[in-house]
Amino acid sequence: MNNIFDTHAHYTSHQFDADRAAVLSALPQGGVTGVLECATHSGDAAGVLALAHEYPFVHAALGIHPESLIEEDAATVTVYHGDWRAELAAMRPLFADPAVKAVGEIGLDHHWPVPKQEQYDLFEAQLQLAKELDLPVSVHDREAHAEMYELLRRYKPRGVLHCYSGSPDDAAWLVEQGMLLGFGGAVTYKGAKRAAKVLATIPHTSAVLETDCPYMAPEPVRGHRNDSRNIAHVADSIGTIWGMDAQAVLDITAANARKCFNL
Repeated sequence: MNNIFDTHAHYTSHQFDADRAAVLSALPQGGVTGVLECATHSGDAAGVLALAHEYPFVHAALGIHPESLIEEDAATVTVYHGDWRAELAAMRPLFADPAVKAVGEIGLDHHWPVPKQEQYDLFEAQLQLAKELDLPVSVHDREAHAEMYELLRRYKPRGVLHCYSGSPDDAAWLVEQGMLLGFGGAVTYKGAKRAAKVLATIPHTSAVLETDCPYMAPEPVRGHRNDSRNIAHVADSIGTIWGMDAQAVLDITAANARKCFNL
């Protein structure tokens, strides 16, 4: 298979430290034509940009993830001592780099004990930044649908709701508003009935594929470190829902991604 576009990856993760160059160099031969590499705080930004500059198929997204407010090794904590406003201001000049195609990974996370008001304010500030810069967003929503949807309705960003976990009803208004929905390894799991319902109801032009690598590996490589080549398994599962072969799914979703990120 070819024309794999991974709209959400973390190759700057320490899990790739031992063989990062080898993995990235092998991706094109594995059918990968595009990767959106997402930062999670300012400490990731230089590495994300370096990958985008070195590999023509890699594109950068810069942002501050809500979990970075509490992660001990995130620059948000170690350098800025929780002052995300100062961190975001320091990151601002980096968005002038033509390799930057989105603001991300940003969003809300109520699974972990991240202060709710702080992460809400951080997310809202980054939505405002994306609007000001006319950039799409890559959005993280974990167990925070109510507040997430409130802000998405208000700001109406373009971009991707990564690892979509909402209902078919919410998917309908989100795609009508212009958001794309990201699907990854979880759609291949036996319990992925809600995702299957969403995929069966949304327009094919509103879906994109992702890994969230090194996490969320699909069947049959679940439990192993994930990389963009494994999206072929995701496309195969979605092809069953859409009534087409996996290559057609890859072609459609890659075109959706390129349009979204202005590539």
